[in-house]
Amino acid sequence: MLFPIPPLDLSLLDVWVMFLAYYAGLITGVFAFAHALSQRADAFTAAERLTKPAWLGITGGGTFALLLFSLAGPGLMFWLAGLVAVIVYLVDVRPRLIEVQRGPRW
Repeated sequence: MLFPIPPLDLSLLDVWVMFLAYYAGLITGVFAFAHALSQRADAFTAAERLTKPAWLGITGGGTFALLLFSLAGPGLMFWLAGLVAVIVYLVDVRPRLIEVQRGPRW
Protein backbone atom coordinates (compact mmCIF):
# COMPACT_ATOMS: atom_id res chain seq x y z
CA MET A 1 0.00 0.00 0.00
CA LEU A 2 1.76 3.11 -1.19
CA PHE A 3 1.38 6.32 0.76
CA PRO A 4 -0.21 9.20 -1.15
CA ILE A 5 1.59 12.53 -0.99
CA PRO A 6 0.06 14.46 1.92
CA PRO A 7 -0.80 18.15 1.56
CA LEU A 8 1.68 20.72 2.85
CA ASP A 9 0.31 21.59 6.26
CA LEU A 10 2.15 21.76 9.57
CA SER A 11 -0.69 20.00 11.34
CA LEU A 12 0.06 16.97 9.15
CA LEU A 13 3.70 16.73 10.26
CA ASP A 14 3.20 13.19 11.55
CA VAL A 15 1.82 12.12 8.17
CA TRP A 16 4.87 13.63 6.44
CA VAL A 17 7.23 11.80 8.81
CA MET A 18 5.49 8.50 8.10
CA PHE A 19 5.49 9.26 4.36
CA LEU A 20 9.25 9.92 4.39
CA ALA A 21 9.98 6.89 6.61
CA TYR A 22 7.98 4.61 4.32
CA TYR A 23 9.82 5.66 1.18
CA ALA A 24 13.24 5.83 2.88
CA GLY A 25 12.74 2.25 4.07
CA LEU A 26 11.64 1.17 0.60
CA ILE A 27 14.67 2.77 -1.05
CA THR A 28 16.94 1.15 1.54
CA GLY A 29 15.40 -2.25 0.82
CA VAL A 30 15.84 -1.91 -2.94
CA PHE A 31 19.47 -0.84 -2.43
CA ALA A 32 20.20 -3.80 -0.15
CA PHE A 33 18.63 -6.27 -2.59
CA ALA A 34 20.51 -4.78 -5.55
CA HIS A 35 23.78 -4.90 -3.61
CA ALA A 36 23.25 -8.54 -2.65
CA LEU A 37 22.39 -9.35 -6.25
CA SER A 38 25.55 -7.73 -7.60
CA GLN A 39 28.00 -9.56 -5.30
CA ARG A 40 29.88 -12.74 -6.12
CA ALA A 41 28.48 -15.91 -4.55
CA ASP A 42 31.84 -17.04 -3.15
CA ALA A 43 32.26 -13.74 -1.29
CA PHE A 44 29.39 -14.63 1.03
CA THR A 45 31.00 -17.88 2.11
CA ALA A 46 34.43 -16.22 2.35
CA ALA A 47 32.89 -13.61 4.65
CA GLU A 48 31.50 -16.47 6.79
CA ARG A 49 27.89 -15.38 6.30
CA LEU A 50 24.86 -17.13 4.85
CA THR A 51 24.90 -18.01 1.16
CA LYS A 52 24.00 -15.57 -1.60
CA PRO A 53 20.57 -17.17 -2.32
CA ALA A 54 19.74 -16.95 1.40
CA TRP A 55 20.58 -13.24 1.55
CA LEU A 56 18.74 -12.61 -1.70
CA GLY A 57 15.69 -14.22 -0.11
CA ILE A 58 16.08 -12.24 3.11
CA THR A 59 16.60 -8.87 1.43
CA GLY A 60 14.01 -9.58 -1.27
CA GLY A 61 11.45 -10.67 1.31
CA GLY A 62 12.25 -7.67 3.47
CA THR A 63 11.88 -5.32 0.54
CA PHE A 64 8.60 -6.98 -0.43
CA ALA A 65 7.33 -6.53 3.14
CA LEU A 66 8.38 -2.86 3.02
CA LEU A 67 6.42 -2.44 -0.20
CA LEU A 68 3.37 -4.47 0.79
CA PHE A 69 2.71 -3.24 4.34
CA SER A 70 2.28 0.29 5.64
CA LEU A 71 3.25 2.10 8.80
CA ALA A 72 -0.34 2.30 9.99
CA GLY A 73 -2.34 -0.52 11.47
CA PRO A 74 -1.41 -4.14 12.06
CA GLY A 75 0.92 -4.23 9.05
CA LEU A 76 3.45 -2.15 10.99
CA MET A 77 4.84 -5.31 12.61
CA PHE A 78 5.66 -6.84 9.22
CA TRP A 79 7.01 -3.54 7.87
CA LEU A 80 9.39 -3.31 10.83
CA ALA A 81 10.47 -6.94 10.40
CA GLY A 82 11.29 -6.23 6.76
CA LEU A 83 13.23 -3.11 7.73
CA VAL A 84 15.22 -5.01 10.36
CA ALA A 85 16.12 -7.73 7.84
CA VAL A 86 17.35 -5.15 5.34
CA ILE A 87 19.30 -3.19 7.97
CA VAL A 88 20.99 -6.37 9.24
CA TYR A 89 22.28 -6.98 5.72
CA LEU A 90 23.51 -3.41 5.34
CA VAL A 91 25.16 -3.19 8.76
CA ASP A 92 26.58 -6.70 9.15
CA VAL A 93 26.95 -8.47 5.81
CA ARG A 94 27.72 -5.64 3.38
CA PRO A 95 30.83 -4.37 5.22
CA ARG A 96 32.21 -7.93 5.48
CA LEU A 97 31.62 -8.52 1.76
CA ILE A 98 33.42 -5.30 0.88
CA GLU A 99 36.31 -6.23 3.18
CA VAL A 100 36.63 -9.73 1.72
CA GLN A 101 36.55 -8.54 -1.87
CA ARG A 102 38.92 -5.63 -1.29
CA GLY A 103 41.52 -7.72 0.50
CA PRO A 104 43.63 -6.86 3.52
CA ARG A 105 44.33 -3.18 4.05
CA TRP A 106 47.96 -2.22 4.61
